[in-house]
Amino acid sequence: MNDRTLHPESLMMSYGYNPEWSEGAVKCPIFQTSTFVFRSAEEGKAFFEVAYGLRSQKPNEKLGLIYSRLNNPVLEILEDRLTLWDDAEDCAVFESGMSAISTVLLEYLKPGDLLLYSSPLYGGSEHFIQHVLPQFNITVARFKTGQGREEIENIVRDSGKADRLKMIYIETPANPTNDLIDIEQCKNIARYFSTSQHEVLLAVDNTYFGPLWQHPLQHGADIVVYSATKYIGGHSDVIAGAALGSREVIKRIKTLRTFLGNMAAPWTGWLLLRSLETLKPRMETQARNAKHVAEFLKNHPKVEKVYYLGFLDEKNDEHYALYKKQCLSAGAMLSFDIVGGEKEAFAFLNHLKLIRLAVSLGSTESLAEHPATMTHVDLDEAEKKELNITEKLVRLSVGVEHYEDLINDIQQALEFVKVEELETA
Repeated sequence: MNDRTLHPESLMMSYGYNPEWSEGAVKCPIFQTSTFVFRSAEEGKAFFEVAYGLRSQKPNEKLGLIYSRLNNPVLEILEDRLTLWDDAEDCAVFESGMSAISTVLLEYLKPGDLLLYSSPLYGGSEHFIQHVLPQFNITVARFKTGQGREEIENIVRDSGKADRLKMIYIETPANPTNDLIDIEQCKNIARYFSTSQHEVLLAVDNTYFGPLWQHPLQHGADIVVYSATKYIGGHSDVIAGAALGSREVIKRIKTLRTFLGNMAAPWTGWLLLRSLETLKPRMETQARNAKHVAEFLKNHPKVEKVYYLGFLDEKNDEHYALYKKQCLSAGAMLSFDIVGGEKEAFAFLNHLKLIRLAVSLGSTESLAEHPATMTHVDLDEAEKKELNITEKLVRLSVGVEHYEDLINDIQQALEFVKVEELETA
């Protein structure tokens, strides 16, 4: 029964772990150790030869544990289970989402290379790409959500480094606007610029949808990255990240991870194993709640517009077909433009009681924030305007509370928003 033919939510309870290994413990214990004992010097030699790439693993050769910066039972079980949702061959876990993202970029980009990325991105990713990578003589070029293939290809050509394009990095749905990017189209662009000497890889940040609502590898992505802090962790009590893909791709990422030393710790891994068992029911509840909240906001006179994928219409929205092809749910993230600006947005945020005023997303508790002055403050004003990250934009991450209580909290907070034209009407 313990094989990949079962549904992922069933395998989350046991896949990769045998209770006989740990005195019959039904749950994997925390292997809180820095190093592991070899049965012989010859065994230690063999383990290190493979770990450092001096030779390939022999058929039927079982590799043991060396040191928790290289491998640890908790993390290996966690990585096995994370592959199930995305149907990936391998996974590497990290101590934060940014460590996963930065390791992926540093492994596959070298001085003189070009990175093409979508905008908007999570603020930390955008900062690393715009301000850190150029210090390594890596050129970056961006395209906006909504641009077509021809426009994107021209951006690459206009950079003057089309022959050095090594990776396309996208986040879809985009944070915080919920704009969609066509993963398959981006892979076709990557293939177009690939040569016999090098393949252009496509990496997708899937944090906004978690491993349940979108599977980028099935649409052509080579690498999927997550801030596992979000839906995977789901309780606002752990910081972690993950990267998934083929064995060949992840092997390179794991090798650099070894020397950067940003592998997740055993306690982090254990918390994520715990969270994976409830991932599906949590995310399903959050998606249902978000639908109710979005419908309430859509009809409120103090709300101009709601950015929620569930409102895409087949007749009126060009991205509807992409949504149906690529997404398995409308998700639990939504943003809305409040009538007014920063003053009105802050009045709303300051009077929430049940919903917490905090950044992050995907947790059991609902969270609200102001992207323009918080998560995306690093963008210049022209970029914010171009990407519709305005002073009136509020982002909500919907949790597992009862949706009626969430709506009541939003309703009472909106009462503190003073809108002149409504008052005089």
